Amino acid sequence: MIKETEVCGIRTLVAPGNGPLAAGLAFRVGCADEPLSRRGLTHLVEHLALHRHGLIEHDANAATGVTITHFFTSGSEQAVVSYLTSVCDSLRDLPLERIATEKTILRTEQAGRPHDSLLVWRYGAVGFGAAGYPEWGLEAITDADVRDWAATRFTRENAVLWIAGEVPEGLNLTLPSGSPQPLPELTSALPTTPAYFTEGSGKVTFSAIVERSARASLFAMVLERALFRALRTEDGNSYAVATAYMPRDGEHATITAMADALPEKQDAVLGGLIDVLAAFRVGRVDADELETVRDKASTSLDRPEAGKAILFTEAVDVLYGRTRASLTDFRAELAAVTVEDLRDMAVQAMDTLLLQVPRGNQADWAGFAEAPMWSEKATVGEKYPSLQNGDFSLVLGYDGVSMESPHGALTVRYRECVLMQCWPDGARRLVGPDGVSVSIEPTLHDVPERAIARLDKQIGDELKVWQPARPADRIPQPPAPAPVQPVMKVEIPLKAKLTLALIALLCPVLALVATAALVTSDNVGHALLHFALPAWGAFGAGAAAFRLAKALGYFGRDESDTRR
Repeated sequence: MIKETEVCGIRTLVAPGNGPLAAGLAFRVGCADEPLSRRGLTHLVEHLALHRHGLIEHDANAATGVTITHFFTSGSEQAVVSYLTSVCDSLRDLPLERIATEKTILRTEQAGRPHDSLLVWRYGAVGFGAAGYPEWGLEAITDADVRDWAATRFTRENAVLWIAGEVPEGLNLTLPSGSPQPLPELTSALPTTPAYFTEGSGKVTFSAIVERSARASLFAMVLERALFRALRTEDGNSYAVATAYMPRDGEHATITAMADALPEKQDAVLGGLIDVLAAFRVGRVDADELETVRDKASTSLDRPEAGKAILFTEAVDVLYGRTRASLTDFRAELAAVTVEDLRDMAVQAMDTLLLQVPRGNQADWAGFAEAPMWSEKATVGEKYPSLQNGDFSLVLGYDGVSMESPHGALTVRYRECVLMQCWPDGARRLVGPDGVSVSIEPTLHDVPERAIARLDKQIGDELKVWQPARPADRIPQPPAPAPVQPVMKVEIPLKAKLTLALIALLCPVLALVATAALVTSDNVGHALLHFALPAWGAFGAGAAAFRLAKALGYFGRDESDTRR
């Protein structure tokens, strides 16, 4: 039985616990709340808040998610009180002198973490979509940004404390007062679903938006078993197959799935995945599978660690403004799920599905629309052809930038730009709210400095993120010009030169004589055959020889002349 109370002005959920005391402090703020130009701000605050606690000797940690930041711990009463009190003390007075060091740590942490393409393609580059990007805003985050973010997001009214066990003595969680933070506005970069896009290699993934319910969570579990059986056990085309169910807000959840594949098996894995979803949609769901996962879900609620997970979920629901449901009600929902319910979930999933397929593959054959890769039109302005590929051109326009190609144009309007990354060598990357980005490499388009300076004036300073200088070998360069080949030079004796000159002089004389003979002869055919034609032929051969000799430099061409 969960009791709702208040501790130090913070909404608190308390329930009996098994084992050591456990507690967590959840805030309604995550990376989806950050503008892309400050992406990484919440994670940075989380790291700074933990620094003063030093080396943690007991079970304690923190995590920054899409919409929630969570500090959690378990152990003795003293350890729990010390950890949570230290977190709150640090949030009120963050060690700003550590910012540069923690930025380095965060860059190292994210180096091995891929961005979430499904979020970007579904939502764009704002809100939930911003959470799919790397922490590109770290370089621009200032001390003032950190202080303001902590003071307005990590507040009493924007937090929920949960405790599995009794409220410990001496808990002093002093946080500033503030306002509850609403969830990020929902955006969409997809005109229609189901849709697909091509990116990456080695795996097929998808996401779907469904209702938040017991039957949706069971559907994700049954789907994983069906995909594992079809793609690995039966066909042997995939090794790793997994699904996940994650609440997105108070009313909806996101189901994701992934199956890896060798290049020669990607078509088979893609087809097998779609076949499983299609079978679920028409109601071909194994009732025994449903009973198996229902039993697994029900049993998991009885495990000691389940109490902490349930408390955290309840705390998140309070932050989302969702009506809390009792554990008894949830068990009843699990027990009531039918095969028809799973069919309904499959319909919801298929109607909202976004599929990522490896490059070189398509899913239009299954009725999926290709997600838009190109902008509606290009901007108008100065055009700079690519020095690598003449089919591509960069346009620095009056209202935006575009990259034109035979396939379409990518365009970011200045007034809509959400981020511009800047490098000292003049390179720029602009990102629009729809997730479209245009990269400007002056070395690849011969863009003058004055054009980059004009571009910089179009974008507000709050959207610019200056990057460290790139090593010379990281700056792209146009293809090297074809090697220059020297013209072959042949030296000939003076006598040969004089002979060629004599031929050149005699050729027109012979031609005149031959013409006169042809005009005055009584037997034109005889003159033409025996005199005129041979003379003209000699003239032609001589002239050709003279031109060849001149072209080869026999008549004084300079030694330094070259030809490509």
